[in-house]
Amino acid sequence: MMFQMFEAQSSPTQGPPRLAALRSAMAQRGFDAFLVPRADAHQGEYVAPRDARLEWLTGFSGSAGFCAVLADVAGVFIDGRYRVQVRAQVADVYTPVHWPETQLADWLKDQLPEGGTLAYDPWLHTVSEIAGLRDSLTGFELVATDNLVDAIWDDQPAPPDAAFTAHALEHAGETHDAKRARLAAKLDASAAVLTLPDSIAWLLNIRGTDIARNPVPQAFAILHDSGKVDLFAGAGKADDIRDHLGPDVSVHDIGNFVAALMQLQGKVLIDKRSCPDRVATVLRAAGCDVVTGQDPCILPKARKNSTEIAGAKAAHARDAVAMVRFLAWLDAAAPKGGLTEIDVVKALEGFRMQTNALRDISFETICGAGPHGAIVHYRVSEETNRPVNQGELLLVDSGGQYIDGTTDITRTMAIGTPTDEHRTCYTRVLQGMIAVSRIRFPHGVGGQHLDALARAPLWMAGQDYDHGTGHGVGSYLSVHEGPQGISRRSEVALQEGMILSNEPGYYREGAFGIRIENLIVVIPAPALDGGDDRDMLAFETLTYVPFDRRLIDTDLLTDAEQDWIDCYHGDTLSLLAPRLDAQTCDWLTKACAPL
Repeated sequence: MMFQMFEAQSSPTQGPPRLAALRSAMAQRGFDAFLVPRADAHQGEYVAPRDARLEWLTGFSGSAGFCAVLADVAGVFIDGRYRVQVRAQVADVYTPVHWPETQLADWLKDQLPEGGTLAYDPWLHTVSEIAGLRDSLTGFELVATDNLVDAIWDDQPAPPDAAFTAHALEHAGETHDAKRARLAAKLDASAAVLTLPDSIAWLLNIRGTDIARNPVPQAFAILHDSGKVDLFAGAGKADDIRDHLGPDVSVHDIGNFVAALMQLQGKVLIDKRSCPDRVATVLRAAGCDVVTGQDPCILPKARKNSTEIAGAKAAHARDAVAMVRFLAWLDAAAPKGGLTEIDVVKALEGFRMQTNALRDISFETICGAGPHGAIVHYRVSEETNRPVNQGELLLVDSGGQYIDGTTDITRTMAIGTPTDEHRTCYTRVLQGMIAVSRIRFPHGVGGQHLDALARAPLWMAGQDYDHGTGHGVGSYLSVHEGPQGISRRSEVALQEGMILSNEPGYYREGAFGIRIENLIVVIPAPALDGGDDRDMLAFETLTYVPFDRRLIDTDLLTDAEQDWIDCYHGDTLSLLAPRLDAQTCDWLTKACAPL
């Protein structure tokens, strides 16, 4: 079974002594402050147990945040997704700080003594991050140092050591020789340093198991303007893929990465938003002309080719069968009582495993009953496991990793009879999701331009949600993939082939949470009668799983919205019915009945 009981690296009782030990180490080195990010040297969203320093120190297990430790205060910076969660996970020796509303530099100016010293591990902070701090913290000293948490973490886990695997051409849709040549031809530098695991995975058509739920390899790489690549990995990790890599990809021990950087000459490209500060320091010391620009893999990786899109559709259809079987099971089991959140998670993951194609889940399943649904990234544990009670809402956000695609879907279900408030709020969230699904937009439009469409029905009722509306999704890669997104901060123009989530929500702390999520792919907009032939883009839906009709208030819907739901449900039934047993097909037929 995929389900793993959540075991925190730390707890509120362990937080104070660990914080005291870190402060002692800081005092011995003469540092007034030390930064503890939730990051590793590769700057991916998720980290291996060895690199879970923030969680070990504070107890906070969210996927974004950091801690700034001073002698008399330790601020844990978290965004809107984690403001409920952080209060339950950290001891009162830590001070939650709302971020990005409060910027680290502004907070430090109020906390640091005049001329104070801020220490940081240069492998765990990006070039742009440190440059921004230096610009903002004039009058203070920033010092790169070895990691002080590592120095006090006696039982720190070992680095991941599993071997890398090749990602077949039938799923990648393009050879890595072609990718390397294509990128090298546009490389305005003698070399580009790649530090993001998903970029390296995409470029070389390889995958790994170094990060739970994300099939990425922990490695560094240097792409040369000749198209050749130097790959740096842990001992033996790339041995099984040498034939796949071929003669133009040289494999080196990861311990030789810094030495290789020192041998580079001329113009070297780094992405300052993901490249560790230490890499830039080494390159400059070697006399390289360091230029900054976007990781050359980012946009090509985001624009899925026809093979990847076909794979995504196949993966979503397969995953939808598991989801529908799960929803039918839930409808039968919930009225009997006795279900808990853990029971629900195990059942859903069991249905996915029965596809016989699941490689892994794509992230830890979020299953929040009643008030737990209001914790945006809630993760059930033995201590928090809650009954699924009648008259409440159940929010389940989950996904699967398949060799041909990555899925991510959220559905909110009524357990028993929903209240009028449940139905009203759910319908507003659904209206926002429909608005994004139906939109046509010109080339050059970014996610920031579309974000308000999903929020408008909530805004009109004085409501909102504190997370983005959508994130990019990889192709048997990371479930959260940049640079595309749908949020106020997403300036990247959406392009054909990009896969995104569409997931507005609404959360009432202490009561319930609602989120509805489909994945969508950017396509050329179909021609319209009466249009001016303007070239535009649109979204094609990838996820086909019914919404809970018990929660839809048809009085709030426009005719166009109701037609969209009926059409969506009709397409869902047509796609999935041939793949289901008779009993589940009967359930689906009722779930997809016209409103």
